[in-house]
Amino acid sequence: MMKIYHTPVLINEVIDLLDIKKENIIMDCTVGEGGHSEKILSLVNKFGHLYGIDRDKEALDTAKKRLSLTGTNFTLIHGNFADILTITKEHNITRINKIIVDLGISSLQIEIEERGFSFKREGPLDMRMNRGERTTALEIINSLPEYEIADIIYKYGEERFSRKIAKKIVNYRKSKMIKTTTELAEIIKKAYPHKWQKIHPATRTFQALRIEVNKELENLEKFLENFPQILAKNGRIAIISYHSLEDRLIKTYFKQNEKLHILNKKVIKPTPEEISRNPRSRSAKLRGAEKL
Repeated sequence: MMKIYHTPVLINEVIDLLDIKKENIIMDCTVGEGGHSEKILSLVNKFGHLYGIDRDKEALDTAKKRLSLTGTNFTLIHGNFADILTITKEHNITRINKIIVDLGISSLQIEIEERGFSFKREGPLDMRMNRGERTTALEIINSLPEYEIADIIYKYGEERFSRKIAKKIVNYRKSKMIKTTTELAEIIKKAYPHKWQKIHPATRTFQALRIEVNKELENLEKFLENFPQILAKNGRIAIISYHSLEDRLIKTYFKQNEKLHILNKKVIKPTPEEISRNPRSRSAKLRGAEKL
């Protein structure tokens, strides 16, 4: 029995927003373990096709097994969704009717300690979505000057204690290299006031490091600039984001692009029922647009 980690977020809302037809060519730009794609694949016929892109080879392996149980008309591609123009050209994809992007980190990545994404599980400070890339969180934490670490934590984590956290990190590493996720989480905790908020003190710093390691905002900006070129007329896109930095970029781009019609003026969020079933969905925000 194959273990499936990932529960797709806002799946019904995504399907409604995309309005998938049986013969559509669909691209899941962050296919992960295939949660959204599994449902999408069940909605297309032999004339339709699903393309799935992901940076994470391990996630693609899981997606292949999962999707094979539903159909055969899919193609999985190891790559970065920021390179969507290159990917479509290389694979001779001339028409895409629907695009889905889920910017969240997958459960597979969180659950496996050696990936280093979770402060709740002891693992190496890695955080690379594509393990073929060079820069890791360990390198950032142990080599960058204090002001650069503070800037990363503030900019990408919107962390108000960024300077205190950076100072604690740099003081600690003077005597010992910071090697594990739990070690870093403890250092961050000590930089926080005793009465911290509902979320763990390390949450925002780990988010910031992950964004920096994987160049997430730069990749999103590049993707937003390029996807309209490969989306067919009347084609639709649905993007799920998980923090304000991403959501702001998407909202602004959709508004400013005259070739796009915004499908939902008000951002779509998970229902209380979904959040109770899948707590990781609580910060999800869905926005959609149609190409004119």
